[in-house]
Amino acid sequence: MDNKISYGEDYKFIPATSVESGNGTEVLPDLYSHTVQIVNICLVGHPETKEFVLIDAGMPHSANKIISVTEKRFGTNSKPMAIILTHGHFDHVGAIIELVRHWDVSVYAHELEMPFLTGKTSYPEPDTTVEGGMISKMSSMFPIKPINLENYVKPLPEDGSVPHLPGFRWIHTPGHTPGHVSLFRDEDRALIAGDAFVTVKQEYLYKVLTQEQEISGPPRYLTTDWSAVRNSVEKLESLKPSIAITGHGLPMVGELLTDSLRRLVEEFDRIAIPDHGKFVDKSID
Repeated sequence: MDNKISYGEDYKFIPATSVESGNGTEVLPDLYSHTVQIVNICLVGHPETKEFVLIDAGMPHSANKIISVTEKRFGTNSKPMAIILTHGHFDHVGAIIELVRHWDVSVYAHELEMPFLTGKTSYPEPDTTVEGGMISKMSSMFPIKPINLENYVKPLPEDGSVPHLPGFRWIHTPGHTPGHVSLFRDEDRALIAGDAFVTVKQEYLYKVLTQEQEISGPPRYLTTDWSAVRNSVEKLESLKPSIAITGHGLPMVGELLTDSLRRLVEEFDRIAIPDHGKFVDKSID
């Protein structure tokens, strides 16, 4: 095992949680979402086959919890065939180093996320001034330094396929980060959206704590390109997903999802774009 893999120098535990922390939802027999503090991981694979892929890697210092969840669902000493990252923000890679060391497993992400995952580039500093609630104001404590997965991280295949998930394809949904991806299965229109959109107002402490369900754009304090977010949301809405597991908030299904996504597209400026903030482009039309 290569001991050079490491977190950024600002890596630390973030004391934030929600009422759903520790809870999981079997959205489909082979699609399981589990909340780690304030973020969701997703296990894709049928428990009877013992074969699965982990989507995203939770909060800092959550590796033992994630390993416990996977073993409860797939059996003792089970390990994923791969880890797919929707993007590299701290709350989606928080346990990745420990998991890679424990499982000796490959990680896949979009080519444009590679600088943040190979020790080369930090994410922009969070926007503590952005319109929103207490979480936005707390965001200066969030880690942004690049982690370094060395050769364990590989770019997703250019043909849109997802390693070890033949039914899914990855879709480039930038805006929240340059290389953000969502995963979609055409057969049943299941969507793993990451933070392309979420189902809770992630900026507001009360709503994060209570997980009050409400469709929203990506977390504002870390989103840098609202024009790209708009295009990404429109792309996902056009797929007419029947089920959506998002990075934050409870899974959303059926008519509620259809209607909420359509409303997000139609009222994107009002629902998603902050009134003010350093990344807000006032020229967005």
